[in-house]
Amino acid sequence: MRVFPRLKSLSRAVHQEQVEQEKERNNNHEYPVIKIQEEGTLKSTCLTVWRKSLVMNCKGFTVIDSHGNLVYRVDNYIHNPNEVVLMDASGNSVLTMCRRTKKLGFGDNWYVYEGEGRESPICCVKKHVSILQGNPKVQAYVYRRHKPCVAAFTVEGSYAQRTCKVLDECGSEVAQIKRKEANTKNVNVSFGMDIFQLLVHPGFDPAFAMALVLLLDQMFS
Repeated sequence: MRVFPRLKSLSRAVHQEQVEQEKERNNNHEYPVIKIQEEGTLKSTCLTVWRKSLVMNCKGFTVIDSHGNLVYRVDNYIHNPNEVVLMDASGNSVLTMCRRTKKLGFGDNWYVYEGEGRESPICCVKKHVSILQGNPKVQAYVYRRHKPCVAAFTVEGSYAQRTCKVLDECGSEVAQIKRKEANTKNVNVSFGMDIFQLLVHPGFDPAFAMALVLLLDQMFS
C-alpha cells in the first residue's frame, strides 16, 4: 500500500517537469524573436525616420515606408520623458517604453511593454557604460524577460553619427541605422542627422527595431 503514495509523488514530479519544459519552450519564443519568413518574403524593410512630430509643439518621430506611407509616429510633449509610446499610423499604441534610472546614476534601464500594458515587460534595454567594462563600440544591450543576464541583442556603432547595427546572439545583423542620402547629378547629398534610414532585415520586427531607435535617441541625444 505504501507504493501508491510514492507513485503518486513521482507522477506529480513528472507532471511538474513537463510543465517547466513547456514554459521553457514558450519562453524561448518570447518577444522579440527572429521570425522564420515564408519563401518569397525574404526582403528587408527600409524605413525613413524623421526626427520630428507631425503634431505642433511636440517632439517626436515620423516614420514612413518606401512607398511614402506613414507607418509609425511618436508624439512627446516633454523633452526628456520617462515614458515613450510608439504608435501606428492610426495612433494606436504598439509598444510602450518606460525608464527606470539606476540608483548610482550609471545609465538607464528601459522596459518595453506591448501595447499600453505596464504589468509584464517583454524585454529590458540597458545603456552600455563603457567606462566600466566591455566593448566601447557597444551602445546598448537587449535582455529578454526570462534571460536577464544574457543579451539577446546588442547595438553597436554610434547613434550620434546615425551609424548603428543591431546584432543577435550569434553576431548576425538584424537591423541597421544609417544616414539617408540622395544622389543628385552623381553627387551624394546628406539629409543631416534628423532624417535617416532604418533597415530591418527579414524576420526582425520593424516595430521593435523602431523602438530601439527611440531608446537610443533617449540615451544618446
